[in-house]
Amino acid sequence: MEWTPVSGRGRLLSYVINYRPTPPFDPATPIVVALVELEEGPHLMSNVVGVEADPEYLELDQPLEVTFIARGDMKLPVFTPVQESAR
Repeated sequence: MEWTPVSGRGRLLSYVINYRPTPPFDPATPIVVALVELEEGPHLMSNVVGVEADPEYLELDQPLEVTFIARGDMKLPVFTPVQESAR
């Protein structure tokens, strides 16, 4: 195995909305747990943020892009929907 740089772009393959997340997430706020396919091919489990946790706003094959959130001393990759103007 080796580290390989990737674009940070992908698409939403599947997701579940977790209405009872555990810490460190706020148990009153649902989170989107997603399976993302990167442009380069690998699949990655992550979260979709920056969009309401409602199927109305989550479309399969939806273009996504990576962003990072701090969790303690680490930064974790999460994904946001690509804005229409950025497509």
